[in-house]
Amino acid sequence: MTQPTNRGEHLPTALSLAASGVPVLPLRAGKVPFGNCRHCADNACGGRPNMKTPGPCTCPKPCHGWAAATTDPDVISSPAWAHAWREAASVGYHPGGAGLTVVDLDNADAIAWARMALPATRTVATTRGEHWLYRGAMQSANAVRPGVDVKSTMAYARWLGPGTGTLTALPDVVRALVVREPAAVRPAAVTVPAPAGGGKCPHRSPVFLERGIAMAEQRIAEAASGVHNTVFGAFLAVLSTHGRCGCLTEAHTARLFTAAQAKGESPRHCADAWANALSRLGL
Repeated sequence: MTQPTNRGEHLPTALSLAASGVPVLPLRAGKVPFGNCRHCADNACGGRPNMKTPGPCTCPKPCHGWAAATTDPDVISSPAWAHAWREAASVGYHPGGAGLTVVDLDNADAIAWARMALPATRTVATTRGEHWLYRGAMQSANAVRPGVDVKSTMAYARWLGPGTGTLTALPDVVRALVVREPAAVRPAAVTVPAPAGGGKCPHRSPVFLERGIAMAEQRIAEAASGVHNTVFGAFLAVLSTHGRCGCLTEAHTARLFTAAQAKGESPRHCADAWANALSRLGL
């Protein structure tokens, strides 16, 4: 099913999605939810004013952002929602509520990065880029790297059709995009070697590993702020993909440490971040 262009067709689309287990909500022009109704204005109902977290409100109208998304056909087609559907510019849905994660790629550079760094999955064309859909829910986050948002729990996305390709399981490399570095979990050393093994990477080819290291170096080099978190996220992404297959060598580790130190990180902080990433993944 594709996104209808006639506003009167949004309700049938929403009901069809809900019947398949996808929680839906109407979106106004600009891809934003409807604002709170007059009974819920100024947080009178107890819901959060930014509509990111539902409060105890029992308002029947679709006025609490992603939290309004539902699969109940009686609610979706109720008189309380009728005005919203008449005014809606598109159908939105709650990916996490459907057990999905959307990697929102906003431009050609972001798409090129995804094709090198992420497992292939179902894709949906957007106005400026693509949505990559994975089976599994996770924490949402915006701007995890240039032109890339992650939409899953406590977030909404615009329904643009079922897409093409086979839906695959949510990989660790996507989860790693929103992970923040924890406090040190083991004594730091000045250098930390890569996991032992030295075997051939079984995922795709040595070229895949080389691209992964190069992308991590680029991600660190492009960090304009939050360098600590960027370094940890880059280390975690590399290890989540290659840390268990034995293909990483100390030469690869040295390249990543060099990129981090070029952004002002100390050797000890690099060692801490690498050790924390290993611990987070159980390596």
